[in-house]
Amino acid sequence: MTHRVVLWGTGNVGRNALIGINARPDLELAGVWVSNPDKVGRDAGELAGLGRLGVFATNDADAVLALRPDCVVYTSMADVRLDEAMGDLTRILRAGVNVVSSSPVFLQFPDEETGAPIREAALEGGVSIWVNGIDPGFANDWLPLTITGISESITEVRCMEILNYSTYAQPTVLFDVMGFGRPMDETPLLLSPTVLTLAWGSVVRQLAAGLDVELDGIEEWHTRLPAPETFEVDAGTVEKGTAAALRFEVRGMRGGRPVVVLEHVTRLRDDLGPDWPQPAGQGSYRVEVKGEPNYTVDLQLLGKNGDHNTAGLKATAMRLVNAVPSVVAAPPGLLTALDLPLITGRGLVE
Repeated sequence: MTHRVVLWGTGNVGRNALIGINARPDLELAGVWVSNPDKVGRDAGELAGLGRLGVFATNDADAVLALRPDCVVYTSMADVRLDEAMGDLTRILRAGVNVVSSSPVFLQFPDEETGAPIREAALEGGVSIWVNGIDPGFANDWLPLTITGISESITEVRCMEILNYSTYAQPTVLFDVMGFGRPMDETPLLLSPTVLTLAWGSVVRQLAAGLDVELDGIEEWHTRLPAPETFEVDAGTVEKGTAAALRFEVRGMRGGRPVVVLEHVTRLRDDLGPDWPQPAGQGSYRVEVKGEPNYTVDLQLLGKNGDHNTAGLKATAMRLVNAVPSVVAAPPGLLTALDLPLITGRGLVE
């Protein structure tokens, strides 16, 4: 069965999602929505570095919803436009269109209050929505939960992203949200109180639910390191003395100790924080399950162009694209990873 899909947003993740949609024999690209007026009217294939596809980008939301697609692959950024993104999603759902989305990330496993508007819109439209990716997403939902399935006992589950972001060409996220290249005494959006929990608390709560653990609460911790000299990254200039490395944890607590932990170790140069956890290969997602036995599993990332950040963007995109058939087939509502069957690369073997 072929599903007709609309891609909503053609940024870093969206371009890779478009390539992925084109690669799946059971998906048909019906339309593309863009926010940039310079992209309006351009062939979708051109926007993704493919050949001509005969589908042209538009910024007319009514026009793409009028196509009556089976699903929207939503990849528009929500970090600095949360209200607009929530408005987009409720509009799409009320129009009776299923959604797989990379944002807002807290919808991966929201509490009743924060998830209510989206859940209600999905039920009103009689469709489903699933928010996921690689992180939050596969690297800290089914990957760790699968590993716990070979445990005798568990004292802690830790999910880690250990990456160098120097080739991540997204200055809004890198500088404005994460605070890299900013003064060390300036608090960026990401490190404002409760924001880490808003973004990754869903990860901790979902893992706890998957393990049938009732948490006492969630705690945040972070530390940063300055640039030893001025240097360049793909997103711009990092001046000497400004933030150049970040390590944070979102800890699910029970009985006074962490039992489920989400940790990020993010550098803009490999030589920063030498005593911090080091990646496997160029970059990795690591799962540590402590107990009996102890397990450590590293998921290494590397694109064909030799860049781990390219692989991360593709992983985020394909987690969504490959889930389209399962989300379309699911009962109406706001779905979590715990609600869906195993998502595979069915049909992708060349």
